Amino acid sequence: MTIEQHSMVGHDLLDALSDVPKTDETMKPKDFTSDQEVRWCPGCGDYVILAAVRQVLPKLGIKRENVAFISGIGCSSRFPYYLETYGVHSIHGRAPTIASGLATTRPDLSVWVITGDGDALSIGGNHLIHALRRNVNMRVLMFNNRIYGLTKGQYSPTSEEGKVTKSTPMGSIDHPFNTLSLALGAQGSFVARALDSDRTVLTEVLMAAALHRGTAFVEILQDCPIFNDGSFDVLRKEEAPDHLIHVRHGEKILFGTDDQWCVVQQGFGLAVRATADVDEADIIVHDAHADDPGYAQALASLSSQDLQYTVVGIIRQVTRPTYDDQAREQVAQAKDAETRDLQALLNGTNTWTVE
Repeated sequence: MTIEQHSMVGHDLLDALSDVPKTDETMKPKDFTSDQEVRWCPGCGDYVILAAVRQVLPKLGIKRENVAFISGIGCSSRFPYYLETYGVHSIHGRAPTIASGLATTRPDLSVWVITGDGDALSIGGNHLIHALRRNVNMRVLMFNNRIYGLTKGQYSPTSEEGKVTKSTPMGSIDHPFNTLSLALGAQGSFVARALDSDRTVLTEVLMAAALHRGTAFVEILQDCPIFNDGSFDVLRKEEAPDHLIHVRHGEKILFGTDDQWCVVQQGFGLAVRATADVDEADIIVHDAHADDPGYAQALASLSSQDLQYTVVGIIRQVTRPTYDDQAREQVAQAKDAETRDLQALLNGTNTWTVE
């Protein structure tokens, strides 16, 4: 999908790149490919995600030197090495913090965060939720393989209950995060999910995230063939259509090989029903732009840890003020203000003279 197509169906999407210098050159994926050898395990889903990002970046029409990728610690965090852009391989869980500072001080950059389910939701959980709350103009791609890969196979904050790993030999007793619900609860203005092997949906989501002004959170379900092989197989095999609920704004939520399943209202939430058993007027039409996050939360809640149902696509996409725009505005106002006496500034308004 092109930028022009997104401008017709999106929600103030083009504002995301309004301050980023454009290029007249025709860019190709190879222009965003560095000379570094890609070093992930054979079969890792990271390869597919890297290829998809390389496909999207040229379509944005911006200069390579105005793109920055910030990563934390984990397998996914090697990402910046493999792109011919600026990048920082930072510290565990702190990529959103570094990216927030960069996005706030450099509006001429397209800033991306690359993180994993362990990096983002354990030690980095606090940083992630505040970035989402502040709505800093950046993209957060969270690779979720439901395991700690770099540290060799311990359970993560998204591992399903009962998961047997090196750190949970009797099965995990932790209840995993519903990542979409977490992002929505932190007031995320753009929340989406894609599957690494579904190139169409992945590219669609990445393009929309790249153009969204605010924090765009994208969870990408990807396989770890070494420590959690086959964790998402139910979403890839022949029966996948009965488990994947792909939502698109303005379209009825139907899924299954022959659209035999649909989503309808049930009480204050949503439920899956056989399409043949409901009135067509009762089938939910997806509204990613709804101001009330309650609908998006109900949609996110359809996703279950056993993968009976997994919602993919853009769940929520709304416009609200960004932290960085407002911070720069305050700085500009302070610079334009009448110069005050230095001693008065040092004293402030809460000083006393003790006699």
